[in-house]
Amino acid sequence: MNHFISLHDIEPARILALLDQADALKADLKAGRPHPLLPGKTLAMIFSKSSTRTRVSFEVGMYQLGGHALYLNAGDIQLGRGEPIPDTAGVLSRMVDGIMIRTYSHQDVMDLARWGTIPVINGLTDLHHPCQILSDLMTVRERKAGQLQGLRMAYVGDGNNVANSLLHGCAKVGMDIAIATPEGFECDATSIAEAMEDAARSGSRITLTHDPREAVEHADAVYTDTWISMGQEAEKERKMIPFKGFIVDAALMSLARHDAIFLHCLPAYRGYEVSADVIDGSQSAVYDQAENRLHAQKAVLASLLV
Repeated sequence: MNHFISLHDIEPARILALLDQADALKADLKAGRPHPLLPGKTLAMIFSKSSTRTRVSFEVGMYQLGGHALYLNAGDIQLGRGEPIPDTAGVLSRMVDGIMIRTYSHQDVMDLARWGTIPVINGLTDLHHPCQILSDLMTVRERKAGQLQGLRMAYVGDGNNVANSLLHGCAKVGMDIAIATPEGFECDATSIAEAMEDAARSGSRITLTHDPREAVEHADAVYTDTWISMGQEAEKERKMIPFKGFIVDAALMSLARHDAIFLHCLPAYRGYEVSADVIDGSQSAVYDQAENRLHAQKAVLASLLV
């Protein structure tokens, strides 16, 4: 594994190994056992999109691993002034040990990996969010006695970057996944095709529907995300009508298994994609998800930079 850009690029055994390492690192942290696996290593963190969980988890993660993270706002470095990506990649490759980038265009991440000589981590693009899904799989395993294969994940809402990567992640590890989106807001066609390939190998079943009730029925985990992704605020009014009926509320959750968990990558907007009684209720695992970003990303960092 030279980079961490899309879960489709990573073998199932490697994903499971990352989850195992994340579990071990989390156990070490809870027990107060230091794990300085990356002494002296440096990570450049490029942010074109602002963040809470991504920045804190990578910065704290590098510190706990014995390394150092540098926050680089894209608007403050030459990349934001039009410097070609090959030049940025070449310069950073001479100074740091790895790059994490959170940006809009997925091609920017691909180009950094192409032109640089150090590992590149996709912290989020408009197409994929693999770091989030790795922590989601970790959370499901924790809540479901170490199990992933054969479980059913339901996703309700916009077919966005989270949904695209969730298709990849579930298909890789043998989880069934049902995605319900309004018409016209389906997942990326290429991501669907890639997930179908992965599912054929793992035995995962993929269901794509426009009916939230069909997706959630008998689910072990129910997932949603904001309907208005960062940078798409102008679409808010346009989305309100087609997304009506896609709120994950108590009535919809009641169709899932009695021990189903609720997932949301945050930030959440109560009363829109999820009701307050669900996200703040006993089935919610959203803060576990958020915490597990730290542990899962430490596993990625240790794997790439050691």
